[in-house]
Amino acid sequence: MKKLKQKFNNSPNYILRDDGYLANIALLYYQEGLNQSEIATRLGLSRTTILNYLKEGRDRGIVDIRVNGETLNSSTIARDLVQKYNLEGVYVAYVGKKSKSDFSLRHTARVAALALHDIINPGDLLGVAWGETIKLIGEQLPNREIPSTEVCQVIGSMESDRLLSAEDCAIQIANKIGAQCHTLHAPAILSSSSLAKALRSEPAIKKQLKRLENLNAILTSVGDLTESTHVLSSGLIKRKHLDQIISSGGAGFLCGYFIKNNGETLHYPLQDCTISITPEEIRKTPKRIMVASGEKKLHAVKAALAGGHATHVVLDENLILELLKS
Repeated sequence: MKKLKQKFNNSPNYILRDDGYLANIALLYYQEGLNQSEIATRLGLSRTTILNYLKEGRDRGIVDIRVNGETLNSSTIARDLVQKYNLEGVYVAYVGKKSKSDFSLRHTARVAALALHDIINPGDLLGVAWGETIKLIGEQLPNREIPSTEVCQVIGSMESDRLLSAEDCAIQIANKIGAQCHTLHAPAILSSSSLAKALRSEPAIKKQLKRLENLNAILTSVGDLTESTHVLSSGLIKRKHLDQIISSGGAGFLCGYFIKNNGETLHYPLQDCTISITPEEIRKTPKRIMVASGEKKLHAVKAALAGGHATHVVLDENLILELLKS
């Protein structure tokens, strides 16, 4: 047993996963300015191994890359969009004209993670929505505490093969910023409006929903109503119902409710079965942070902005340019 332990301790895998070793690789890359190939040659490793260890160092919080989030909203197109929609802040993700949608989304989430640290103050009560964009923001957030903050799940739980559940999104973000997390112990969609009404009256759920009236900030995305919308892929509604919503003027989906082209709420029977923050509560939240990527979301973002659902936005440059033209 002693011999086996000694062999394990001397193995490359054991040494290379040590925090100190990863920190040294990070110093060579970020401080000395060596590229990955140069570090690999020095340490007798492959370039791919160095790339993986740099990523592992970031994922484990050994490396904390800091970019001043405020600088991300200082461009000309950001100022133009602020003026057009009377926003408090616009953070631009520069992705290039020919970037693929998955890269644009990931990079927009990176910018949003930095913007969050610029917008959220110590002591804030932050509401967190659900969806692929929110999930990616949580993954990109650095392990950096925002003192005395609390995080609230703003929509009930929903099963999806594609996405983290709503409570997982809230917990992930809370853990990254060192916040207390308040989850919402209810399904997002109930089988009937009467059951939803009864559940909202339950003392525990009522207390959790009451907390949403006092948010300082909320982090949301807005869903488009195209063929690839997660409203369909998550099983929230059926295709025929989506067609009815679109024909009634629906332009987007935000925190459990549909909005029209002018930003007003589009009433749909499903809403009566939903356990979530209300549109009125979102609009009265002082800091409303909306993150979106991809030109397919143009109509949904435009509607959300027209309806006052956001005070701060994080968008990719192509989406912003389309908004400025429209």
